[in-house]
Amino acid sequence: MQIPFTPVVVLLLAVMAQAVFAAGLLWAAPHNRRPNRLLALLMLAFALWILDGFFRAANIYGQNPNWYFAPIYYSFAFGPLLYFYVRSLTNHDFRLEPRHLWHFGPVLLQAGLYLALRFADYPSRAWFWEQVHRPYTYRLEFIGTWVSLMLYLGLSLRRLRHFGRYLDDNFSETSQLRLRWLRVLLVLLAVVSAQWLAEVLLREFGGLYYRYDYSTELLGVVVLLIGVVGLRQADMRAVHFEAAETEPEFPAAATGPAASAAAAVAAPAPVPAPLAAPREVAAVDAAVQERIRRALEDEQLYRNPTLTLAELAAHTGLPARLISFTVNQGFGKSFNDLVNGYRVAEVQRRLARTDDAQRLTLLGIAFESGFNSKTTFNRIFKQATGVAPSEFGRGKEE
Repeated sequence: MQIPFTPVVVLLLAVMAQAVFAAGLLWAAPHNRRPNRLLALLMLAFALWILDGFFRAANIYGQNPNWYFAPIYYSFAFGPLLYFYVRSLTNHDFRLEPRHLWHFGPVLLQAGLYLALRFADYPSRAWFWEQVHRPYTYRLEFIGTWVSLMLYLGLSLRRLRHFGRYLDDNFSETSQLRLRWLRVLLVLLAVVSAQWLAEVLLREFGGLYYRYDYSTELLGVVVLLIGVVGLRQADMRAVHFEAAETEPEFPAAATGPAASAAAAVAAPAPVPAPLAAPREVAAVDAAVQERIRRALEDEQLYRNPTLTLAELAAHTGLPARLISFTVNQGFGKSFNDLVNGYRVAEVQRRLARTDDAQRLTLLGIAFESGFNSKTTFNRIFKQATGVAPSEFGRGKEE
């Protein structure tokens, strides 16, 4: 068997090698263990899908038709693995349970079909290709995979949007927890899905099979990025986001990816309420608001660079939900905005003091005021004051 080492073939080989290597590193990573293992499985599923593209680009199928129908197709796992990775990464307490297994029903059927065909004789496989696969299951697989991926991409992006609100209400320092890279990758996957849709339409209405097939290469680029940034994600053990844990419910009578997508569109999005006002609290308690003010302003808890709502609750002895309600309704801010407001005010106060201005750099003052990142400090300070820190006050070199 001869393999032509064209640029596309070399690229696909490199992507698969990197995906397998990164999956191994993710599986063995000591932090974010559960989400990293889900991500490792996702990368392996992508790598096997890319392997099919490699077989086509290297003409392996043409040289040995017995390789066709190899059990390497797990595309119906793309969406569920991605979605549960996002859920697991945003909630350290998340566990896959038996009630989640129905999400993987389509990929089990997909794997079972190819495994059965692998053990069938060649004439049976040729008959299946001509009479069943090309007119029916081929379409079901490609269109169904696209619908499934788009459905779970939508669920994942919605969850990340709600997760951002949760961070603002629970953490004073969120730069390592924002998962902006994940949002970017989800959008890139949506771009790949758009190309995938174009290929499906060309095949269905133009009869053009693999004529303008670029989704495999685009997916390879995404896999390379996932392997790099997934390994660099900060430890998420402090995150326990439970607001959007409601399982997407689809009618029991409707099955298949298309039915799932229709049900998801029809169902109203759950409203996140992890920190909503407790039912028993009708109005802001002035004593509670004063206790929070004293803890932050007089006791200077804001100088703790990683202060969380849970730590403030432990310090004051007040329930976290009550503190959140009071901060939102009494102070009219999120927890993140309130704490960082105190930090900005402290920086401004110290810049006005001659001794601090001469003794410390601007960044040194920022760190002593509770910030622990130059980027975060610059962004928050400018948001609060309208000017960059270097333009405020003395303008001293950092």
